[in-house]
Amino acid sequence: MPDTPEVGQIYEGRVSSIQPFGAFIQLMGIKGRFEGLCHISQLRKERVQSVGDILSRGDKVKVKVLKMEGGKTSLSMKEVDQTTGEDLNPAEPELSADAIGVAVRNPEAPWANSEKRDEPKMSATTTTRNRVRMSTPERYEYEMMRRAGVITAAEVPGFDAETGVLNQDEQESDGEDIEIEICDDPAPFLQSFEVINKEIEPVKVIKNPDGSLAQAALMQGALSKERKETKIQAQREKDAEQQRGGLTASRILDPMQEGGSSWKDDDRPSNKREREMPDWMKHVTIGGKATYGKRTNLSMKEQRESLPIFGLKKPLIQAMCDNQILVVIGETGSGKTTQMTQYAVEAGFARRGKIGCTQPRRVAAMSVAKRVAEEFGCKLGQEVGYTIRFEDCTSQDTIIKYMTDGMLLRECLVDPDLSNYSLIMLDEAHERTIHTDILFGLLKAASKKRPELKLIITSATLDAVKFSEYFYEAPIFTIPGRTFPVEILYTREPETDYLDAAHITVMQIHLTEPPGDILVFLTGQEEIDTSCEVLYERMKSLGPDVPELVILPVYGALPSEMQTRIFEPASPGKRKVCV
Repeated sequence: MPDTPEVGQIYEGRVSSIQPFGAFIQLMGIKGRFEGLCHISQLRKERVQSVGDILSRGDKVKVKVLKMEGGKTSLSMKEVDQTTGEDLNPAEPELSADAIGVAVRNPEAPWANSEKRDEPKMSATTTTRNRVRMSTPERYEYEMMRRAGVITAAEVPGFDAETGVLNQDEQESDGEDIEIEICDDPAPFLQSFEVINKEIEPVKVIKNPDGSLAQAALMQGALSKERKETKIQAQREKDAEQQRGGLTASRILDPMQEGGSSWKDDDRPSNKREREMPDWMKHVTIGGKATYGKRTNLSMKEQRESLPIFGLKKPLIQAMCDNQILVVIGETGSGKTTQMTQYAVEAGFARRGKIGCTQPRRVAAMSVAKRVAEEFGCKLGQEVGYTIRFEDCTSQDTIIKYMTDGMLLRECLVDPDLSNYSLIMLDEAHERTIHTDILFGLLKAASKKRPELKLIITSATLDAVKFSEYFYEAPIFTIPGRTFPVEILYTREPETDYLDAAHITVMQIHLTEPPGDILVFLTGQEEIDTSCEVLYERMKSLGPDVPELVILPVYGALPSEMQTRIFEPASPGKRKVCV
């Protein structure tokens, strides 16, 4: 019976203790008590999750001694057949001295391999250089251990014993060198994404101050710019004069001042607004007392019967009764805006709810409501009224209501079904504002929920097929219009200042052409005010012998009563110009 076990021999043993990392086994057939550790990786060839699933304390097993070092013995069960005790991984036979080979190796237990290897005999001219290929993490770990003093440079793989230098070949890779060719062509499924995200370079703007466009741009607003600078300079001079005159806040705020009020005559609050209002504006307003006579000598009934829509009254009412949605095409002046709402009242739609009519602009809603109220024979705000932003001219008795697109849109937000209305008329639908487009969708949904709701879309263009297709193939009703001859005249060459050219043209028409009003289109409020001021000054300089020219500005910031004055006819001997 041997005193100690031998490496590579198979012994019988008994499990003495079980641990999470393995089992301690007492070897039999050895003098004295001798234990070794069988690691969990050496229990079976397949992976073992828990040692307790394989062994239990006191079991008899057959083990093979793998390694003995420092009083510790490593054992293996998977290399031994537990039934017959046969060695499943026998050691290779020793080679002869003159044989060329390698030392005995155990692939299952690399640590059990012999450290002693026969070094090949090198000639004197051969340089011995250990080239050990290591991965990057291994090279890093060895380098950190060497710097910490745990190992010496001689223990690092790659150390050249002959030269005494540690080879640090940074170009060595973990494997074979592979050439990679980068393809810049995008993948087919990313081509559309690349087009979307492609940054488009902005167009380079090259300014040519001597070019015709630049010169025209400088000259276009010369008159407006000159008058603006003149006003600013005059205001500065007036402010400086007031400061030199001693108009200080101490006199105004002094409660013990003697001699009456501290306000100067031209600085009283009641006169401040009149002082700031220009002369041409005072001439236009006249406190609302001016009247320009009658528009026509025909009676109200005769005026209504003279409209082109009157001849189609009965077919139109029948179409409104037979169809829930109707598209009406009528030229400007046919009477569709003022007459169709009254026809709907005559057909009895007002008994089920209000009749609403939308207009794209505030002035149109107010003027049309005023005209319909006169024709209907009632006071504005009673049976016929209008609603615009910041102004509601309706009552509980209102049955015909004119409003802007935005006001009806706000009502749709509160009442999507528009339960208070029996008929909605979208007038001037061809202008296609954002409010009109949203109303198309909301009213289409409301008409689907309420079959009794009538919807009429009117347009002044012939492009009514799109409206009809959108509203469930609604029928189209055409009204002949009343047209007026239009003659287009052009200047011989481009004008350097279109504003000044417009003023000259207005004066020429007023002084040389037969009676008739003038309409001038400009780009904004500043140009409109400048034009009114220039025309007023030029007419004033001509004297009283020239026929009077009534100048009426029109823009959104004006009060409603001033905007509606453009519809009042001028009295005989006067000409009206709307700017």
